[in-house]
Amino acid sequence: MKKKTNIRWLTKIVLISIVTTMLFTIASTEILGRVGYIVAFTILIAFIVIGVIFDIIGVAVTTAQEAPFHSMASHRQRGSAESLRLIRNADKVASFCNDVVGDVSGIVSGSTAALIAARLMRDHGLVAENLLAPLLISCAVSGLTIGGKAMGKAFAINHNVPIVLKVGKLLNFLRV
Repeated sequence: MKKKTNIRWLTKIVLISIVTTMLFTIASTEILGRVGYIVAFTILIAFIVIGVIFDIIGVAVTTAQEAPFHSMASHRQRGSAESLRLIRNADKVASFCNDVVGDVSGIVSGSTAALIAARLMRDHGLVAENLLAPLLISCAVSGLTIGGKAMGKAFAINHNVPIVLKVGKLLNFLRV
């Protein structure tokens, strides 16, 4: 049975993407203007890690089967009902995790990397023709993001049940 595309859901996810991007960008730009390089690079790494973690969650939810969670739910295991809800809404969960949070993190990490590179060039008197700082930072961000997501996908596929259960337990704890 095919699921019908829900225009309301699509509109909602686009608006969430725009708002999330604005918030991440404003926060990172404001913070980066006032902190040293160690904190700036820590923020950059945090955006990459957030993207990878949410990508793992999205893949785990789309590859998990309901059966183990039915068994857990019958034993009233905490988080199992929430895990079933995640799996039953895998398309929306994956869209939110992979597309909204994952892609927004990628976009914001790219702009954060550009801000750091520009600041390095400004602070060290490098001319615009010197592309070494932006090149190294862009390559590092790209490698960490792509490599992290590639390793994360394999991990998510092979460990989807414990990952989904942990997210279910977190949702249960937060009462979402």
